Amino acid sequence: MQDANIVCRKMGCGNVVAALGIPHFGEGIEGYQIGFIGCSPLDSTLEKCNFAFTSGDGCRNYANVICSESVRFVDGAGLCSGRVEVKSNQSWVSMCEADFDWQDAEVVCRELGCGAPSVLQGGLYGEAKGPIWPKGFLCKGNQSLLLDCDTSVRKNNTCLPGNAVGLTCSEPADVRLVGGGSRCAGRVEWDKLGEGNMSAVGYYWKLKAVADVVCRQLGCRSTVSTLLGNRTEGFEVHCDGPEDALRECSKASRPTLVTPLTVICSDLLLKPNISLTISMAVFSRGHQGTLEVFRGHSFTITCSTQPQYPGGSFLLTYPDSNITQTQPAVNHSATFFFLTADDSYQGNYSCVYEIYVFSHNFSSESDLLSLTVTASPLTAFIIRLVVVLLTSVTANTAICLYFKTTRRRVEGVNLEMVSLRTRAEAGPGESSPDDRLG
Repeated sequence: MQDANIVCRKMGCGNVVAALGIPHFGEGIEGYQIGFIGCSPLDSTLEKCNFAFTSGDGCRNYANVICSESVRFVDGAGLCSGRVEVKSNQSWVSMCEADFDWQDAEVVCRELGCGAPSVLQGGLYGEAKGPIWPKGFLCKGNQSLLLDCDTSVRKNNTCLPGNAVGLTCSEPADVRLVGGGSRCAGRVEWDKLGEGNMSAVGYYWKLKAVADVVCRQLGCRSTVSTLLGNRTEGFEVHCDGPEDALRECSKASRPTLVTPLTVICSDLLLKPNISLTISMAVFSRGHQGTLEVFRGHSFTITCSTQPQYPGGSFLLTYPDSNITQTQPAVNHSATFFFLTADDSYQGNYSCVYEIYVFSHNFSSESDLLSLTVTASPLTAFIIRLVVVLLTSVTANTAICLYFKTTRRRVEGVNLEMVSLRTRAEAGPGESSPDDRLG
């Protein structure tokens, strides 16, 4: 596909849509074979390309290339991404983001032999390097070619910086792994022609490189091991290793007897689940999904996984410590019991599923389960009641002391006033009854 893309660019066409080894356009004429040296397949200028010619005598398997005519990707990270350019009067021009939507993107991805659009963003793959396409497309999303869509005339042919359309399409889902109990393990099958017919895949000589490309394309991280099966009919493939998809590798033109390739990728296991069960179902869900367990109650944590492979074990990690528990997986699950909850059990828990399969150890970790230990409703009620009673007693005592003190002061003032009045009534030279008593 990368060699074919160089040819498409050299001929002034768009992206490569298909690279076929079958006599799609008739038999070729014997002559020379072309080798591409030092080329950058995604470089529209092809400044680094050198061509080497060797004798092609005896070759009957001539290359056939189909290129897009009206649209292409430039400066992208692969054959299915880049800045969108449209052919206008024998030259290629960029498009403005304001004139391009997701339905337009669906048509572009389909025309270039890619999967569905995943990212559409202005300036994603650089600025426009020339004039802007003077029209806007009005695609409905179901057209096969961009030029089949209706168009509208733009009022302004300028485009603000950072608004040149950048598009990323997903790689077509033309590869799968079967028979391994996981989407990341099994025999490689490939739909070479995009017709829904999956065929076995063999390899030329770089077995590990082919496996790396398959794991990368399927989103299964890296290759762990490769196995070879019994010979059957399929396609031979040769990859160098850095390709993003099998469609970018070179392959035989027609089915032949191949040794099918089985690939084991590191992302073999599904993520396990982790759940919490409390005695008498007395628990609540706190802020941000944190589970609350009442102090003094028992609880269990259950680890489980989908039934991929029999056996294995679960490792439960404790919060903020190096303490772990391990139990065998019985019916793809394990239960860890805790008798009495206290503050030391607060924190984050996780389940790690471990299994030995395909002669390798694999593991997968669950999401975190956050646990908070709180007082039970009865305990909390008693504590609140005691606090209320203590507060009431304290308040009543303070009120009583206040009134007693105030009363004494009032009585003292009254006695003093009576004494003064009595003295005043006795007159000069007379003694009051209180003085005589004294």
